[in-house]
Amino acid sequence: MYRRCGFRYEKKLRATGVARIAGIDEAGRGALAGPVVAAAVVLPEKFRHRRLNDSKQLAPELREEIYCELISNPEVRWTVGIVDSIEIDRINILRASHRAMRLAIEALIESPDHVLIDGLPVIPFPLPQTAVVDGDCISLSIAAASVIAKVTRDRMMRDFCAQFPQYSFSQHKGYGTELHLLKLHEFGPCPIHRRSFEPVAQPLLALEELVEIGASPARRARREIGVSISSA
Repeated sequence: MYRRCGFRYEKKLRATGVARIAGIDEAGRGALAGPVVAAAVVLPEKFRHRRLNDSKQLAPELREEIYCELISNPEVRWTVGIVDSIEIDRINILRASHRAMRLAIEALIESPDHVLIDGLPVIPFPLPQTAVVDGDCISLSIAAASVIAKVTRDRMMRDFCAQFPQYSFSQHKGYGTELHLLKLHEFGPCPIHRRSFEPVAQPLLALEELVEIGASPARRARREIGVSISSA
């Protein structure tokens, strides 16, 4: 069922006296290479945007356009937190995602009173929080964070593509697509690959599973290869 992004969670909080609310989301958690990036965004109370939604539901060109609109708006406060692949391998991707979120929120000049987080609660966290499942489709604050996190990371992956052109990072952004797995099998991992992720260690096996999943639409909808195989 389609749910339009809005301020329903933000309005409930403001009705209790909470004034400054930040949305947080991350990008790159399921990728096989590159960093995980989180964004924290505080929107003005009167903010309106007809096209803002979960970044994964937006075409790349529209996502870039909305990103530019958000970061150029002087009333929008935003920051990003970035954790690289070395740290991801050291502490695991869940802890790295949470660390990126904490880095983003701590970088805001004015600390928010409450934080809306996409998905599940982040523990520990320095501020009061509300976790919202599918929050990037429901809350404008979280949707704005999802766009900024996604575009920031995509740009980083395009820069990495210039450093490591043989992997075609600009096309798949480090996710476990068939192209990426083929490149991994051919060239082996590069310095930004997440060595703790099984498909990086065994790309041929992951590729075989991906082909098997691709043969069945029903199974493709249900299964993953260790981590997300989406190229979004």
